[in-house]
Amino acid sequence: MTSFKDKFDTTKDKVKGKTNEVVGKITDDESQELKGKLQQKKAEAEENFDEAKDNVSDKINDAFDDDKKKRR
Repeated sequence: MTSFKDKFDTTKDKVKGKTNEVVGKITDDESQELKGKLQQKKAEAEENFDEAKDNVSDKINDAFDDDKKKRR
């Protein structure tokens, strides 16, 4: 299961990315705007990975639980 710290870090990275993107737009700094967009995409990828990892873990645990019930 994804820890609170991991979720917090991902959210923090999304906020930092959005901030960099907006500041880049306001200051007409394409480099900072791109950096912000990349930070957001990285955070989204980490979030998707954590979600997939949790789903796989849940399915494996369910399979073990089902197996235990069958053996009783």
